[in-house]
This record gives sequence, C-alpha cells and structure tokens, in this order.
Amino acid sequence: MHPAPAQPQLVRAIGRWTLTALVLNSVIGSGIFGLPSVIAKHLGPAAPAAYVLGALAIGVLMAVFAEVSSQFREAGGQYLYARATLGRFAGIQIGWFFLLVRLTSGAAVINLFVNYLGEFWPRATVPGTRAMIMVALVGGFAVVNYRGVRAGAGLSNFFTVAKVATLGLFIVAGLLLVKTIAPAAPAAPVTLGAWTDALVALVFAFGGFESALIPASETKDPRRDTPFALGLGLVIIAACYLLIHVVAMRGVSDLASSARPLADAARSFAGPAGATAMALAALLSTYGWLSGAFVTMPRLIFALAERGDFPRRWAAVHARFRSPHVAIIFWAVLLLALAIYGNFIWNAILAGVARLVTYATTCVVLIRLRRTAPQADAWRAPAGPLLAVIGIVFCAVLAARMNATHLTIMGAVAVIAAVNWFAVRPRPDAAGPLQPAAPPSP
Repeated sequence: MHPAPAQPQLVRAIGRWTLTALVLNSVIGSGIFGLPSVIAKHLGPAAPAAYVLGALAIGVLMAVFAEVSSQFREAGGQYLYARATLGRFAGIQIGWFFLLVRLTSGAAVINLFVNYLGEFWPRATVPGTRAMIMVALVGGFAVVNYRGVRAGAGLSNFFTVAKVATLGLFIVAGLLLVKTIAPAAPAAPVTLGAWTDALVALVFAFGGFESALIPASETKDPRRDTPFALGLGLVIIAACYLLIHVVAMRGVSDLASSARPLADAARSFAGPAGATAMALAALLSTYGWLSGAFVTMPRLIFALAERGDFPRRWAAVHARFRSPHVAIIFWAVLLLALAIYGNFIWNAILAGVARLVTYATTCVVLIRLRRTAPQADAWRAPAGPLLAVIGIVFCAVLAARMNATHLTIMGAVAVIAAVNWFAVRPRPDAAGPLQPAAPPSP
C-alpha cells in the first residue's frame, strides 16, 4: 500500500516589501480623490490638523493589529484572531463583518471605476455596457490570482508603485507650480460634531490596512514583517494624504464645493491636461486597489472553510498553482453580483458600519492575549493594553454617529453569522486547535 498523496499547501511567497505594498494598496484607493473636499467642508482651514489626528488615531489601531497579527502564521486575519481567543461564535461573527467590509468596499470601488471611465467613454455607464465592463474587470483579476499568489501579488505591487508614483508627482508638481494660495472661505465656527465627522471620514480613508494581514499563510515571516509593513505604510499614507490636501487647498479656491478636488487642483497648475491626468490616475488607483483585494480577500473565505466554518471545499488548494482557487472564484462571483446590484453610496455605508465592529473586537483580542498568552512569540506594542482601550473608546465614539439604517444592517449581519455558527457548531475544528505562536525555545 502506498501512503495517500499530501494535500497541496499554500506557499510563503510574500516578503516584507510585498506586504508593505499590500498595506499601501489596501488603503489608497479611490477615496483620496474626493477626500480633500470632504474634510475642507467640515473644517475649512483647520483641515490639515485633522489629517494629523486621523493618522494618530489609525496609528493606535495599527499598533494593536501589529501585536496581535504577529502571533499568528495562518490565513484569516481578524476572523482568526477572534476565533482563537474569543471562541468560534465570535470568530464567525467577525468573519462575516470582515467579509462584508471588504466585499462592499470592493463593489463600491468597481462602481467608481466605471463612473470614472464614463468621463472618457460615456457609454460605459449604460447598464448593459456597465455590467460587461464589471465582468471583464473581475474576471481578469480572478484569472491572474487563480495562477498563484506570486502572480497576484506581482500585479498588486505594480499598481501600488504606479499609484504612489502618480500621487507623488502630483504633490511635487503642485508644491512647486502653484503660484498663489487660493483664498480661503470665511471660517465658520468649527463644532465638535464637525471634527468628529471629519475624523470618521479620515479613519475610513486610512482603513483597509487590516486586509493585508489576511494571507499570513503566504507571508514569509509575519512576526517581523507585519509591524514593519504597517509602520512604514502608515508613514507613507499619512504623508501623501496631508500633502495632497495642502496642494488642493492652495490650488482650489472653493475646495469644499469641488466634486473632483485633485483634478481641479491639477488644472490650476497644469491646465486641462493636468485635470485629465488626475482622472486617469483615479482609474489607475481604483484598478490597483482591486488587484490588492483579490490577493487578500479570497484568503478570508479560505480560512473560514479551512476551520470548517464555511463549506470545506472552499479551502481547496490548486495542485499546480498553489492558490485557493475555489475561494477565488467564489469571491469573484460575490463581488460581481454586489457590484452590479448595488451602487457606490449603498456599498460605502455598509463598509463603514462593519469596520467599527472588527476594529473594536481586535482591540479586545489584544487585551485577552496579554492575559492568556503573555509569553507568546510576538512583537509587543508599547502600552498595548492602553492602546487597545483607546481604540475601543474611539470606535465607540464613531459608532455614536450611526443611524437606524446602520444599526439595522449590523443586526442583519449578526443574525446571518449566528445562523452560520448554529449550522456548523456540531462540526469539529477541521484544522485543529488554534493557538498563538509559542515562545521561542531557550
């Protein structure tokens, strides 16, 4: 008798620079192309200070994620952290909320891509043509990622470099070529509510970094590479966002009312060609964001299936390409259906609501791990439990701005996740017990 052939396994092909690129690509999408006008509308000339506060707030959450994620070497991200420390029910709940965040974000970005494309090709927004563009877009990413993580990550790296270089060129050209500072609108008293709303917008603009942590099974050294990627990513993103706003504030006289602030700013120092270039940059950035999502999100579906919380067939690994090919196809189908059905605003609201739950839960996980696994082989955030408490309070403050629609959505997702848990509860853990990384041998 011959032993059964070993099942194909995922390969660890994501190094620290590719992981950093995934962080950048998961955060910098289409939002930055409209963000300056949103922040200016809330805060006027005080807007740059909000970017600093937003970076500090998201830095607290990133430090929490860096510590927690450095203790796990399997795929799943926040779902995995919650399941290992808070139990199967909590894990499935977070898995569904996390899936909702990225699924709705992806659908929103696809809709924005088609809208931007409509500026150059008006027929792109016609319903039939719109659907065909979405099918081609999603199908292309699915094929590339089906062929393995190296191909998918390589595509993501290319678009990350392209989008960061494009935004960097906008910043340098703007700072050098804008001749006069645009007159600021008369400053109205800025209320606490305005600051809160601006921070909500900024936190969600900085959000998405957590997706880059999902494919830990294919990351070479999660313990060392994750803190590096998150820290460097935050510095680059915060600098880009702040300097982009400064250029827009100098180049657009009525920034708060601008529908396309970066295009209007580019027009002020480079004419119509500059505005067209920024519209193309928006297309590039949204396309790049989607390339990163196809690397990260199928791994969440894979992780849920690997533990037996989704159908186990979805955890299959392709014998030749070593990719979670069934999860990739399933993700593509879900994403395409939601993109065609929904619109940008509807999907963006869903994404914003769900993210608060997942961030706060990961803060709880850090506190729990500090008590239950104090000797785990992990990167330690300075004053980690305090940062986690601050993160929980911050999420609670943002949650106070939610309305009845948001609460209804959250309740519906929680019910779906509870049904999922009840259905799989009798099953044993398909991949064995989950434990944080053990301390190194003396």
